[in-house]
Amino acid sequence: MDKDDIRVEKIIMHILDTSVGMAVLSDKELEYGADMADFVKSHIAKIMTGDEGRHCEFHKEESEIYKMLVDYDDNNFIPISRDIANLLFAVMEQNVDIPAADLMVVRFRAGEEVYLGLLKMNYKSMYTHRTMPVDNGNDNEVILHKSLLPPSSQRLTEAAVIRMSDLSVSVVEKKYEVNGEKVNYFSYLFLKCSAALSPKTQMSIVSRAVSSVQKAMTAEEKQYKENMRAKSIIEDTLEEQGSFTPEEIGDKIFDEEPQKRAAYQTQIEKYDMVKEEIKPKSEATVKKFQSQHLYTDTGIEIKIPMEMYKNPGQVEFITNPDGTVSVLIKNIEHLEAKI
Repeated sequence: MDKDDIRVEKIIMHILDTSVGMAVLSDKELEYGADMADFVKSHIAKIMTGDEGRHCEFHKEESEIYKMLVDYDDNNFIPISRDIANLLFAVMEQNVDIPAADLMVVRFRAGEEVYLGLLKMNYKSMYTHRTMPVDNGNDNEVILHKSLLPPSSQRLTEAAVIRMSDLSVSVVEKKYEVNGEKVNYFSYLFLKCSAALSPKTQMSIVSRAVSSVQKAMTAEEKQYKENMRAKSIIEDTLEEQGSFTPEEIGDKIFDEEPQKRAAYQTQIEKYDMVKEEIKPKSEATVKKFQSQHLYTDTGIEIKIPMEMYKNPGQVEFITNPDGTVSVLIKNIEHLEAKI
């Protein structure tokens, strides 16, 4: 989904600055122009298309937000937004590590669907200038502004997008310390919903599991080859299918090594995602698997595009009689160095 597919219809913003000791809630929708709409759409698009987002299901009996939204209509947009802001502020007030923010509540459309966005805009501190009049002219000062909103280029760390037709939720969040333990307070304490693992996290779990098995069960001098082969298999599968299950990718990588496959399966089972489809949406997540990254013990880093790695006429890995490895890059017509 592109941000141009999003049509913003209502915005209201509430100030949740815990250092003030009370929430400052708006009684009026925000008047906005094209620039503000573009700012909001950029943040929403990142949530809906990025692989950091997780699908979340409300605990219907416990979630106050779910109960509010069951009976939602546009006539109660403002009072519901205020109630939502009060709920979030109460959680923030009881847990000092959760950063102060403005809460932007947005009603928008994408395609035929209506959504409600809950965008927690954590404050950023930055220096800016201020001009003060003095007797003989102006005095230009530099001041620290502690309540700046995150720019549209930055991903929000806590936000939710709720599809109003079925009240399904996409959530992005960051863990903060609550009662001495790091927790995802946004889903657990505020929304009161259960969130699945994000595609980015799922991909990371699969990569770590494969790497861990290779490290434990493959001779050291062969590990780099096996890791490159595994990465190539993941890239091929994503290219052909756009998705995979951890079980499927394990069968491909460890096709003739049942012991390794069993060890890998044991690691994946800890996350209850053996047969769960992993379907990354973000180009950045997939891009990680489109090149091989090698690091030598002599401090050299080599990045090889995957299509070149697969072509023996371009790159060759040679094991020398003394056990060292040489990387031969072939058929280079032109070299360029940048300063």
